Amino acid sequence: MKRSIGTAVFGFALVAITATAQDMMRHVDLSSPDMVSAELTRGEVEATVAAATIAAPADFTGKRLSGLDLSGINLSGAIFRAARLNKTKLAGAKLDRAILDQAWLLEADLTGASLRSANLFASQMARARLDGADLSQARIAADLTGASLVGASIAEANLGADMRNQSMGLMRAVLKSAKLERLNARGADLSRVDLEFAVLKGSDLTGASLKGAQLGGADLTGITVVDTDFEGADLDTARLIAPIGLDRARNFGKAKNRDRLIRQ
Repeated sequence: MKRSIGTAVFGFALVAITATAQDMMRHVDLSSPDMVSAELTRGEVEATVAAATIAAPADFTGKRLSGLDLSGINLSGAIFRAARLNKTKLAGAKLDRAILDQAWLLEADLTGASLRSANLFASQMARARLDGADLSQARIAADLTGASLVGASIAEANLGADMRNQSMGLMRAVLKSAKLERLNARGADLSRVDLEFAVLKGSDLTGASLKGAQLGGADLTGITVVDTDFEGADLDTARLIAPIGLDRARNFGKAKNRDRLIRQ
């Protein structure tokens, strides 16, 4: 009975996604056992993975896995839809092609983890640590407010808004105040992504799309923007100091608030 109640409450929280887009934390008690405890041990997680097959991947849908140490485990292709992994240690773990849609990873440690081609749709990842992580070609429409992705890769990843699915609101990546120094964002879709006050010092955005992105107050010092598309990007009070390849960027003249840029 206890488990069914928790599932019902969490189901209500997921329904709230459609009503409030990515602002759903106000609907959930983040200190409740449902959000901070684990119902499986590391050994049980490893056993589930060992028994998985390509046809029947490890499935942790809705499971409570918060606070576990799952560092270094190969969880490639596993399903974590709506799972709770708050403050879970996943440093060095392999999560390639994993499904983490609507999962909770608040303050999770994914340092050096591999999430190539993973799905992170409507995931809650505020203050998560992804330094050195590889999210190449991943689909990321997650809330990463205050997260750290120093030296990480989102090369060819899709973080942009899905304009065909507006019934759920503007689902896109949110990276407000995120630490993104030396980020590899080559070829990434960052259209309409919220990067307000993010720090992107020394990041490589070669060939990336910043169409309609919110960059107000962001630190863009030393970024590489060769073939980067700035159409409609809001640069209000952003710090654009010593950029590399700005003369080869696309549609920089169509960016918003260029007159409010901080150049020195």
